[in-house]
Amino acid sequence: MASVAASEKAEKAAKPVRARKAGAFSAFERMVAWRYLRSRRKEAYISVIAGFSFIGIMLGVATLIIVMAVMNGFRTELISRILGINGHMIIQPVDTPLNDYAELTRKFSAVPGVKMALPLVEGQTLASGKGGAGSGALVRGVRPEDLKKLTEVSSNIKSGDTKAFDEDKGVLVGSRLAAQLGLSVGDDITLISPDGDVTPMGVNPRVKSYKVSGIFEIGMSEYDSSIIYMPLEQAQLYFNAEGIVQSIELFIDNPDNVDGLRPLIESAAGRQIYITDWRQRNETFFSALQVERNVMFMILTLIVIVAALNIISGLIMLVKDKGPDIAILRTMGATSGAVMRIFFMTGAAIGTVGTLAGVLLGVVVCLNIESIRQFFSWLTGTILFNPELYFLSELPAQMSMGETVSVVVMALVLSFIATIFPAWRASRLDPVQALRYE
Repeated sequence: MASVAASEKAEKAAKPVRARKAGAFSAFERMVAWRYLRSRRKEAYISVIAGFSFIGIMLGVATLIIVMAVMNGFRTELISRILGINGHMIIQPVDTPLNDYAELTRKFSAVPGVKMALPLVEGQTLASGKGGAGSGALVRGVRPEDLKKLTEVSSNIKSGDTKAFDEDKGVLVGSRLAAQLGLSVGDDITLISPDGDVTPMGVNPRVKSYKVSGIFEIGMSEYDSSIIYMPLEQAQLYFNAEGIVQSIELFIDNPDNVDGLRPLIESAAGRQIYITDWRQRNETFFSALQVERNVMFMILTLIVIVAALNIISGLIMLVKDKGPDIAILRTMGATSGAVMRIFFMTGAAIGTVGTLAGVLLGVVVCLNIESIRQFFSWLTGTILFNPELYFLSELPAQMSMGETVSVVVMALVLSFIATIFPAWRASRLDPVQALRYE
């Protein structure tokens, strides 16, 4: 009786213990993979490689998210500011001047999809302040009621107001231009235009002074340092354009729908006009931004690829170190598929955790990008992201859900692909060869 019980126990002990599966990976496989991830003193070099792989993937994912968010924010801010004070469609005359601009403005404003039609007179001048310094400036003549609709200007008055502008007695000056000329509200700004009065001795430059009614700050240095807004009637007199305007700018609800509105605008005009849109005027600039964005994405992807290669090297060294353990697992009944899944989980865990940590780091940096910029500017004593060079006064960051998901998917796919070869090598290990010299 005792011998029968002993034989039954021996048979049970001889049978391989198979862990019950839970999903794609069994509890036994997850346990072994987790133990391989934990470092031991004699395997410290493997843990160091795994750590570098984790850090590489984390930094690669975070860098991709941060750079793409900054470039998206940069593009969005530029478009919003450029289109905030410049029309989405620009109407110019072909045969006769726009002396019927008041009527055309009413017709264009009645077209569905058009928010505002703005008649405009503009010209280049030399502006000087009380200090005597001079700077080139672009004078834009607009009607007072239209200026109120240009919220990028009317809602960003840094000092002063638009009261004198509404009464045709003052002009609005950009903040950087005012600082350069040493001007404040109430001072006189002198404008010099080469298209002046015609005399027997030739054309004399026109020199005239205007009261500074207000100082605006759009936040884009190119505009804040060069634009002066003047009442339309005053601009017509100054530029010898009495009764006419040079163009009519249309602001529409959807800037991407300029092609769909073009036939309606031509029909409403009832005369020959020449139409350009914001894409044509800024084509080179925005194309360069798009190319730079795509190239940066490809370059920064190399960081994730390098980190994935570190996963390959780390797993290969782990497989070589764990050769006897793999052989013992095989002799105990573990299948080659189970061994492959164990090492796949080991490498995939590094890639998954590194990717999630990179997303968290990227989100934190994007949410505090301006504070970080100011801190490093203070730390280094230099101006990082100089507004004079980059047009914007603050460093923008706008995360895109689609781009973030694509970065995460790319990092995970590269990490999983990197684990396949070492895991396959581990599953193909011959137990006899691995234990021959043990």
